[in-house]
Amino acid sequence: MIEQHPLEPFLPSHATLLMLGSFPPQKKRWSMDFFYPNLQNDMWRIFGLLFFNDKEHFLLPDKKAFNKDYLIKFLTEKGIALYDTASVIRRLQDNASDKFLEVIEPTDIRLLLKQLPHCKAIVTTGQKATEIIRSQIEVDEPSVGQSCPFEFEDRTLQLYRMPSSSRAYPLALEKKATSYRFMLNELGLLE
Repeated sequence: MIEQHPLEPFLPSHATLLMLGSFPPQKKRWSMDFFYPNLQNDMWRIFGLLFFNDKEHFLLPDKKAFNKDYLIKFLTEKGIALYDTASVIRRLQDNASDKFLEVIEPTDIRLLLKQLPHCKAIVTTGQKATEIIRSQIEVDEPSVGQSCPFEFEDRTLQLYRMPSSSRAYPLALEKKATSYRFMLNELGLLE
C-alpha cells in the first residue's frame, strides 16, 4: 500500500535548523498528530533532557502522549523546523523501520530550504534520511554525531548526522542526548 506523508512541513519562517527524519510511523503508533509521535521514540525526551533537564518535560500529565501544542510553541520560539525526507512511501513490512521503507517520492529538500532563508543547518536522524539528502545536495556524509558543510544558493550550511531517536537504535538516551547537545550548542540553540 502506498502512503502519502500525513503531515504538512512545520516551517517557522525564522527557523535556523531543519530536522529531517525519514517518514512517520503508522497512525496506530501515534500519541499525537505531529512529528515524532510514537511514545517509543525518544526525540522529545532528548529535547526535554537538553533544554529542561527533564526527559518527561514534553509529555502530558498522564504520560500517554506528547504535548503537541507545547511542542509547537517551543519549536517556533527556538526556530526549529521539521519534516521528513520521503513524501510518498511503501512499507515493505508492518513497522516503521527505515530498512523496510521503499521511497516512492523523496521530498524536495531544496524547496524546503528555499522556504527557510535563515536556515543554517539540516540534521538527519537516520541513514535513509541522510542518503536521500545526499542524492539531492552535494555534501559528504558526516559520521554519526558530526557535521559536514555544503553550499546552497548563496549560503553555506551544515549537514549534521545525529543518532536515531528510535529505541531500536542501541544507544542510551543520555548518550544520544550528548550528540544532540553538541549540535545544538554549535548552532547556539541551547543558550
